[in-house]
Amino acid sequence: MAAKIARGGMLTALALILSYVESLIPLTPGIPGIKPGLANLVILSGLYCLPPQEVLAVSAARILLLGFLFGNGVSIVYSLTGGLLSFAVMLALLRKGGFSPVGVSIGGGVSHNIGQLAAASCILRSTSVFWYLPVLLPAGLAAGILTGMLSKRLLPVLRDHAGTV
Repeated sequence: MAAKIARGGMLTALALILSYVESLIPLTPGIPGIKPGLANLVILSGLYCLPPQEVLAVSAARILLLGFLFGNGVSIVYSLTGGLLSFAVMLALLRKGGFSPVGVSIGGGVSHNIGQLAAASCILRSTSVFWYLPVLLPAGLAAGILTGMLSKRLLPVLRDHAGTV
């Protein structure tokens, strides 16, 4: 039990660090919400190596901590909605089988953006936010490809050291 808690804490810290590093990358094409999704590397790789409930706890903890540290209540709602939908889609694709880490990650990246737009639509009481889809879907696709390729390279190392993590 202590090892599980320690592993969860380390993975949450790693995801937080990657989120912070991502905030330092000057990628602002004028559309809010476009990011490389580096923290998703922890979530995606975790889904291949750990029980889903542990990975979900890491994802939720990262989103909440990041929101409390650097955001606000609305940013937490957007991130939590996108993160939970992304997690659910990635888990479903992984369980279905036939998808590489890149494919699973693309599903997560695209669904994260859709989840955030759904949250924005509810908060703003307007469907006009979905006009961002033509920009956010390719961004989610690109972020998914990047994260998936990194995870694909990382997974063999993680599996080799699974007993020590």
